[in-house]
Amino acid sequence: MRRALHWLCSLVALAALVGCASAPETPADYDQTVDFAQYRSFGFFDKVGTDQPDYESLATRQLKASPRRELEARGYRYTETAPDLLVNFNASVTQQTRVRHKPFYGGYYGYGYGYPGYYGAWAGYEPYVDQYEEGTLSIDIVDARPKQLVWEGVTVGRITDKAKKNRATAIDVAVQDMFTQFPFRAGGPTGN
Repeated sequence: MRRALHWLCSLVALAALVGCASAPETPADYDQTVDFAQYRSFGFFDKVGTDQPDYESLATRQLKASPRRELEARGYRYTETAPDLLVNFNASVTQQTRVRHKPFYGGYYGYGYGYPGYYGAWAGYEPYVDQYEEGTLSIDIVDARPKQLVWEGVTVGRITDKAKKNRATAIDVAVQDMFTQFPFRAGGPTGN
């Protein structure tokens, strides 16, 4: 009986922690004074924020493929010569520590309401230290002529073991989430 109650309390604590886990934050913003209907093509900066000093990283290759797919799906044409828009991205990983309090339960053996056995009750909270890696990915879309930022998407979230094993998929999902907030089509009105 005691083992069953301990297992139940552990399950409740785990459910509480999972319930506190949040989806990545993905804010985006754009310059509302800019007429996006004027843009029809895009390219990438010669040196993007995720490149190494002397070569293009694997993350850069994936980060070029994912936004390219999203922009082409919206009718923009990729070009390396005189694009209307330039795309850049930056990524960072930081170590985070979060202290939470999880409930713990106490109990006693004895008689209660005429029945012998184990009686449990909530006893309080104990600290739980959660250390994890948090990733930030930002994508900037810049008007190529005046070199002016016109749209920016950012995603911030916990880097899971699954994301580490499948980095390309994780980047794709993050970029797709960001571009849900990109309501523009090439040469056309706002809205998808």
